[in-house]
Amino acid sequence: QVQLVESGGGLVQAGDSLRLSCAASGRTFSNYFMAWFRQAPGKAREFVADINWSGGSTGYADSVKGRFTISRDNAKNTVYLRMNNLKPEDTAVYLCKAYGGSLTSEYWGQGTQVTVSS
Repeated sequence: QVQLVESGGGLVQAGDSLRLSCAASGRTFSNYFMAWFRQAPGKAREFVADINWSGGSTGYADSVKGRFTISRDNAKNTVYLRMNNLKPEDTAVYLCKAYGGSLTSEYWGQGTQVTVSS
């Protein structure tokens, strides 16, 4: 079992920045992959970014490439999502996911709301 708790969301203006955090517990953090997804009202959940166990490999959705940066601190059991130059279309609930590696199941956090006003 892995427990995930996101934090750092809020209401910001277009062009602002935020850093989201996802704290993990329950299993050895450095043994699995992490990802961020988001879900806007009335829309399907969509992939935002992912990172491998060491942090040496990352991937991004085209819509956030160049603006968002995913990172992890295995000593703190935490994955981050730095979001720069936020746009109103980035408004969504952001969720982190733990998967792969030593895990036999996927685990999701409860999400944190990000609202970007124009």
